[in-house]
Amino acid sequence: MADSARMKAQKLGLPALDLSVAFPQATPASLFPPLVSDYYQFDDLLSVEEISLRKKVREVMEREVAPIMAEYWEKAEFPFHLVPKLAELAVAGGTIKGFGCPGLSITGSAIATAEIARVDASCSTFILVHSSLAMLTIALCGSEAQKQKYLPSLAKLNTIACWALTEPNYGSDASSLKTTARKVSGGWVLNGQKRWIGNSTFADVLVIFARNTSTNQINGFIVKKGSPGLKVTKIENKIGLRIVQNGDILMQDVFVPDEDKLVGVNSFQDTNKVLAVSRVMVAWQPIGIAMGVFDICHRYLKERKQFGAPLAAFQLNQEKLVRMLGNIQAMLLVGWRLCKLYESGKMTPGHASLGKAWTSSKAREVVSLGRELMGGNGILSDFLVAKAFCDLEPIFSYEGTYDINSLVTAREITGVASFKPAILAKLTQSRL
Repeated sequence: MADSARMKAQKLGLPALDLSVAFPQATPASLFPPLVSDYYQFDDLLSVEEISLRKKVREVMEREVAPIMAEYWEKAEFPFHLVPKLAELAVAGGTIKGFGCPGLSITGSAIATAEIARVDASCSTFILVHSSLAMLTIALCGSEAQKQKYLPSLAKLNTIACWALTEPNYGSDASSLKTTARKVSGGWVLNGQKRWIGNSTFADVLVIFARNTSTNQINGFIVKKGSPGLKVTKIENKIGLRIVQNGDILMQDVFVPDEDKLVGVNSFQDTNKVLAVSRVMVAWQPIGIAMGVFDICHRYLKERKQFGAPLAAFQLNQEKLVRMLGNIQAMLLVGWRLCKLYESGKMTPGHASLGKAWTSSKAREVVSLGRELMGGNGILSDFLVAKAFCDLEPIFSYEGTYDINSLVTAREITGVASFKPAILAKLTQSRL
């Protein structure tokens, strides 16, 4: 037994060198670089309040989150001790007015999302799910009593929420969901399964969508943590957004009292009220991620030397850096315009879908170029880029994949829906 233990210890070897010793030539992302990616001075388009919020969020993220994000990303654990610091940002609840919520402009909420994502995409997803999906659903579709009961605590992050729409068999085709809600005396009984639900493993409040067995329409319900018949398990082995705790939700005869049925969710179209806002927020996540990657690469290229010169002195590297910078300026302006369309009441589903699809696509190019510029260090989470590269992949897919969002916009500009293969229509006709 002793020999076996010694052999195991020899195989494991010594602990890893401290990064400052192993690679002293460049600064890791735990000490986050200053913002240099805002080349066209985006602050000029913002109000005084929005500029102040932007600086506040940036300072807290760089000071509190940057030093520990790689550690928690590697462990795929959520840093619960940071929740009070995130609560101090006063961004939970976003645009919701009253009930202890900040009542931000949608532009303010969007830039806060980007500033959080610039340092850590997982933290931005945690806030987005909690605020722009779960809280907003209660605010837009809940009764006055439900708003009073749930929103104040959620706004302070004293309680955490998740939003459960996606199912194992229904992702892009979410309107076909099969989870059921059956009316019984005094409430409803829910049965079914949800998957990929962020925050679900520790959420105190779960906003669940289910099909009413009487009307066949989609209804919404507020389910409390620990309800009998409710089981939530963590999805393991993710390569992106590893800090986000995505879960599988199983419901077997989960009872929900009448008072926790969301009165304003009576069809799938009612969920679109929420998705319209959340899709704007998701469009800003890639913007923030791309900005963080650029800021890291900009510093790295000036610190790291090869062939007797800093990497920033090489023409190929300069061209890639400028291409990244150009993408970011365009992304910022598209995101800003999307917010203004929403504020003026002119934003359509096609606008929101194009914004999310386009920014996530351009951010993909930015992080890929950043990965090239960082060389071997581009595969280490310590220097952010590898982590951002992986974190962007789930964002590229959730809240509508690039393809689905493109089809939403295409339907709007052509008047022709093409979500289902033409062969399905032919098969349906042949059966008639």
